[in-house]
Amino acid sequence: MHNPFEPELLIEERDAIRVVTLNRPEALNATNEPLHIALQSVWRHLAADGDARAVVLTGAGRAFSAGGDFAHFVELWDDRPRRRREIEGARRLLTEMVDFPLPVVAAVNGPAVGLGCNLAVLSDVVLIAESAYMADPHVSVGLTAADGGAPTWPLLMSMLRAKEYLLTSERIPAEQAVALGLANRVVPDADLLDQALAVAQRIAKLPPQAVQSTKRALNMHIKRAVAGVLEYALSEEYDSFETPEHQALVNRFLARSAARAAEVKSS
Repeated sequence: MHNPFEPELLIEERDAIRVVTLNRPEALNATNEPLHIALQSVWRHLAADGDARAVVLTGAGRAFSAGGDFAHFVELWDDRPRRRREIEGARRLLTEMVDFPLPVVAAVNGPAVGLGCNLAVLSDVVLIAESAYMADPHVSVGLTAADGGAPTWPLLMSMLRAKEYLLTSERIPAEQAVALGLANRVVPDADLLDQALAVAQRIAKLPPQAVQSTKRALNMHIKRAVAGVLEYALSEEYDSFETPEHQALVNRFLARSAARAAEVKSS
């Protein structure tokens, strides 16, 4: 099947399984505008593949996804129409994943941060490598956690734990992610993709109508729970891009990154 999402997303056919790989390894698979758009559109593309029965979602290189690309944030500060499209895209991405009929197995091969973490937990089965971690740092960079954990985490863990991790932006190691309900189990790094494929293959062999209708029934809980929360949170995230706190934090991060790159280049 033709892949219109390259190079941002790779799609590999393995019998009835489609392996979708976020492919910006040099940026730890952070979501710039092209990758964000690809992630919104890939689900309908896969749903139209009559031979597909399950999907494995993973990242190229050493990260699953580092979340939003900070350089892209700067582009959104003064371009309100572009920022509105970004926010609408965030809504569409969540909706497309929840409505996607095929089962998705996330193989979290490294850090799953912000939007990256939400991509994982919107999947149907989540395997996480021993060395990986999850985090939603929206608040720590001055943004509302709209396309991160605010809509979904309270469905997976207690409200108190969701508040703790979202308000502090603390990293969640692999074992703790399983204990909280953000992942199904921890897997040795070297075995992650094989085990994710094995889970996907096991589900793919089951009657597809039963699998897909059961997933749809389960995801009705998510759709009902996130509807009002998502609208409010996305509106607030749109506004938070203009706050001086957010812009100062991003500028400091970019300055540190530039300084480190200059040191590496001169050494």
